[in-house]
Amino acid sequence: MNKILGFLKKYWLTFVILASMIALYWMVSEYGLINKMMFPKISSINSVFASDFHTMLLNLSASIKLIIPSLLVTIAIALSLGILLGMNKYCRKAFYPIIYIFSCVPSVLLSPLVSAMSSNLVVSSIILIVYDSVFTLIFSTITGIESIDKRYLDNAKTMQIRGPKLMFEVVLPAASPTILGGFINALRSSFTILVFAEMFGSSFGLGYYIRRYSSLGIFPNVWAGFIFMVVVLVLIMFFFEKIKNYMLRWTN
Repeated sequence: MNKILGFLKKYWLTFVILASMIALYWMVSEYGLINKMMFPKISSINSVFASDFHTMLLNLSASIKLIIPSLLVTIAIALSLGILLGMNKYCRKAFYPIIYIFSCVPSVLLSPLVSAMSSNLVVSSIILIVYDSVFTLIFSTITGIESIDKRYLDNAKTMQIRGPKLMFEVVLPAASPTILGGFINALRSSFTILVFAEMFGSSFGLGYYIRRYSSLGIFPNVWAGFIFMVVVLVLIMFFFEKIKNYMLRWTN
């Protein structure tokens, strides 16, 4: 009970704002203050959840099947390059400007080229998601390694800690706060390009679900899909934030 009261005390203003937003939408939709078609009544949106929830889950499953391999590839590439450039100043001087130039190119601009070169929509979507999120994690890895207190490395050198043991027991733990922070930002970015890929180049996923009903002008389904997507993404981000806080509990 104390935890619940503490949670409500901490976020009571947030709940008030959300309730006000819902009340405002109810007023707009109920009295047709703006556009009755684009702002359907809440009862219509609720009926979509009741009738189409299974379809939403199937599209969520399709989105997850895209995001998981994309994140795994992102982590593998980013940590490999980030550790190499973070530990080797000569490689960093040579390759950092090149990586920075590529990071300035929006993945959306590459979508026509990637779609034309890829064998199918799944591959092209994974490439775009990886491209959009990998640079954030690379830069955070480099920054995390560069910002390690030199005393840690000097002590490790004195104790003759080298190779994989130095990497996994000294370097990565010391740089983990910055690396995990970069991973959370990369995760947010990956969801953005995931929705774009599903909306404009896919026949499945939550982004496709919203685009399909939007093109058909069935806005109760559009709102239901939007709300469902937001709730899912917030829960996923909350889950990974909890994992990050648990892994970094030693920093408190």
